[in-house]
Amino acid sequence: MNRKDKVNFIIDTLELLYPEVPIPLNHTDSYTLLVAVLLSAQCTDQRVNKITPTLFKKANNPYDMVKLSVTDIENIIRPCGLSPMKSKGIYGLSKIIIEKHNGIVPSNFADLEELPSVGHKTASVVMSQAFGFPAFPVDTHIHRMMYRWSLSSGKNVIITEKDAKRLFPKDLWNKLHLQIIYYAREYSPARGWNIEKDIITKKIGRKSLIK
Repeated sequence: MNRKDKVNFIIDTLELLYPEVPIPLNHTDSYTLLVAVLLSAQCTDQRVNKITPTLFKKANNPYDMVKLSVTDIENIIRPCGLSPMKSKGIYGLSKIIIEKHNGIVPSNFADLEELPSVGHKTASVVMSQAFGFPAFPVDTHIHRMMYRWSLSSGKNVIITEKDAKRLFPKDLWNKLHLQIIYYAREYSPARGWNIEKDIITKKIGRKSLIK
C-alpha cells in the first residue's frame, strides 16, 4: 500500500468509526473555548469539563474574569494542574483581550499567539473549532498516531503538523484531527496498547511496530 492509499484508508476508516465528532471541551463561545484549551495542557478533557462550569459561573467573559484575582482563578482550577501558571495566563490574556481587542477573542494566529500561555497548538484549536479556519492542532494523540502510522518521523510536533497538512486534504483537517484524537484514545492508547484492537495501525502501521 503506497502512502496515498494509506492516507485514504485512514480517512475512510475514521469516517466509518466517527461520522460525528463533538468537540471534547465544553464551551459556549470562542473565549470559553480558549480558556478550556489552556486548562487542558497536561490535563484530561474530562477533568477540564468538571472544572470549567465552576469557573465560568463566576466569569465566562474577559470582563468578569479580570474582576477575579489570579489567586481566585488558581483556587478554582487547581485540580487541572499547573494552576499557578495557568491562572496567570487566564488573567493576563483576559486583560489583553479587553485592552487590545475590545473584549473579543482575535480570530488570527498572530494575535492569538501573542496572548499569555497561548502557543501554536492552543491557537490552532481555537482557529479550527471556534472560527472554522482550516488548522491541524497536534496534541500528544495525533503525534503518536502519525508516528505509528509511519506518516511522520515523530521527531517533534512541528514536523508532525507539517506532515499532516501535507498528506491530508485541507477541507478535512478540522474534522480529521478530532477523529484521530478519538481513535487514538479508543484504539491506540499510549499505555495498554493492543495492536489487535488498533485496526488502522495493524494494517498500515510502521513495520517495526507490527512485526
